Amino acid sequence: MSKTLTGKTALITGSTSGIGLAYAKVLAGEGANVVINGFGDADAIEKERLALEALSGAKALYSNHDLTKADEIEAMMAQAADTFGGVDILINNAGTQHVSPVEDFPVDKWNLIIALNLTSAFHTTRLAVPYMKSKKWGRIIQTASAHSKAASPFKSAYVTAKHGLAGFTKTVALEVATFGITANCISPGYVWTPLVENQIPDTMKARGMTREQVMNDVLLAGQPTKEFVTVEQVAAMALFLCSDAAANITGANMSIDGGWTAQ
Repeated sequence: MSKTLTGKTALITGSTSGIGLAYAKVLAGEGANVVINGFGDADAIEKERLALEALSGAKALYSNHDLTKADEIEAMMAQAADTFGGVDILINNAGTQHVSPVEDFPVDKWNLIIALNLTSAFHTTRLAVPYMKSKKWGRIIQTASAHSKAASPFKSAYVTAKHGLAGFTKTVALEVATFGITANCISPGYVWTPLVENQIPDTMKARGMTREQVMNDVLLAGQPTKEFVTVEQVAAMALFLCSDAAANITGANMSIDGGWTAQ
């Protein structure tokens, strides 16, 4: 059976672990070249890069460019263009979080979150669209969040960035609608990643709770299913959005949040 994305190139930001790496794996599994981006242990990243090439039978590049800087984003996109001609599938997944009351919110943290979670998606998109238009095909996918639809206290920058990302995506979808390009958000609730798992011991200590209490009463308080979303479930949605079956899904915000935003 032929792979559905052979000959296509996917660039995924924030993809050296977690959701981003799951996206890379599922797209490589369908034969796509992939460009992964992010920070981490060099040996571990190289191991993942080689595994992606083995999975795809195509090429995998690693970019360590800093997505808070426009010139570095331009360099990353140029690297992809030089190697593959351009980017057919763009997934903006890089992000960071900080929790603080608005009156105490550090200005540098606000600037970082807006730059990484929102502005970087503008830069990658503006640089990817001309190639997609020339090919009359493209897929732009943002990892938004349940926080693109609902707010939580003490996360002003993150909620602002994710709401902005949802609006940006709708606008882009309208602009590229006649070029065979779609633009959509995927909005997960709490996803089971090492980042989340590593927060549990500190929360147990801080709140005097058991592991199970932290998971059910803190992390999953807003998810009616009381189950974490998996990275594989998020990646499967991205793969579907890249398919021909999803050609008329554009400007959409796909919730994978266990019912969080239905409440």
